[in-house]
Amino acid sequence: MEKTNNGLRVILFPLPIQGCINPMLQLAKILHSRGFSITVIHTSFNAPKASCHPLFTFLKIEDGLSEIETRTRDVTLRLTILNRRCESPFRDCLTKLLRSSDSKTGEEKQRICCLIDDSQWIFTQALAKSLNLPRLALIATSVSFFRGHFVLPQLRRQRCLPVQDSEQVKEFLPHRKKDIYRLLAEKTEILDDYLNRIYETAKASSGLIFGSSCEELDQDSLTQARQEFQVPIFAIGPSHTRFTGSSSSLLTPDETCIPWLDRQEDKSVIYASFGSLVTIRESELLEIAWGLINSDRPFLWVVRVGSVNGTKWIEEIPEEVMEMLTEKGKIVKWAPQLDVLKHRAIGGYLTHNGWNSTVESICEGVPMICLPFYWDQMLNARFVSEVWMVGLHLENRIERNEIENAVRRLLLETEGEAIRERMELLKEKVGGSIKPNGSAYRSLEHLVDHISSF
Repeated sequence: MEKTNNGLRVILFPLPIQGCINPMLQLAKILHSRGFSITVIHTSFNAPKASCHPLFTFLKIEDGLSEIETRTRDVTLRLTILNRRCESPFRDCLTKLLRSSDSKTGEEKQRICCLIDDSQWIFTQALAKSLNLPRLALIATSVSFFRGHFVLPQLRRQRCLPVQDSEQVKEFLPHRKKDIYRLLAEKTEILDDYLNRIYETAKASSGLIFGSSCEELDQDSLTQARQEFQVPIFAIGPSHTRFTGSSSSLLTPDETCIPWLDRQEDKSVIYASFGSLVTIRESELLEIAWGLINSDRPFLWVVRVGSVNGTKWIEEIPEEVMEMLTEKGKIVKWAPQLDVLKHRAIGGYLTHNGWNSTVESICEGVPMICLPFYWDQMLNARFVSEVWMVGLHLENRIERNEIENAVRRLLLETEGEAIRERMELLKEKVGGSIKPNGSAYRSLEHLVDHISSF
């Protein structure tokens, strides 16, 4: 797409979580390619790497998080604290930008046309309205999860779920009862109020942007969301596929895994990674280790520093187990995931099913073994294993035998061949969405026109 100088500037405000920063900066690159100037306001906590995006303007605001608050595993609590602490500094920063824009003349003048922030910033809608600035919300989950998760306070109040753990919950399909119980384990008073605020601000916005969804993945939910929210909705597809070469990762990837993969056979390696937030127990680390060893398949395993409770990294793995691990596979602290999933050697992905990871896996045609831990991951895993049928579900069983069997079924047995064939078909459909006249292509055109009209 050709860049044109349209004299319009867009203000972006990502939530400081890796899975939310990625789609926001991908959107920034897309809009910049269409002629918009980009300013990114961001928190001190998990600040994006400005040097990786030299064409954008980055402005930091203080978020007031203490060291203890930055380390908390209670993500909902951290987000509610951020919403309280960031309101005043964000207002000051945005007001200053608007005044500066109004004071410029001639070639320097660039009109700020809108604010695009994460849907989980709940103070920005009222602020934008007071400044007469249109605000669009970027949503980092699937349409199905975004629509469905607002029913959680109601389910918590009713407590009238199906009798069997394996039964589906009609209010939030295709979740099962056991998935909902895991979601409802979140703190009631914090989460329920927070969800209600997100819902209200989404309905009051000037539009909702789904940065990694498209009709081919979520058509029914998109239709229902347009009826329910009554605001323009843009499902612009797997936006990470439109630009390559620049990274939004907060962690430094270990590039040595690529030459290691080069030495492996085609579709022989299982890639295991659980994202930027998941933490596991030491006993679970060992079960995963033994499952990978016993599968007798080569593996690339990402173990993030600090992801194992009570230890810094993998120092608690016994020496004899480490010898077997290094003989068959490679362990890294972080990986260049897009490059890994594209690699010819990757045959499957043992994943937490974060939405970004799920869509990235689909786009590269890599079938999945689903091990979701919380939030939207459970729903994504149900779509992978039961709706699209492009993966296997471990059903929260972090046991060596379960992991071994799943890896072997996926990589060595006829069941895995059928899954791979379905994944290739889904990859083709989703990939077609961003091509000219595809659903995501058209949605992006509508989004650009919408922003330009402000």
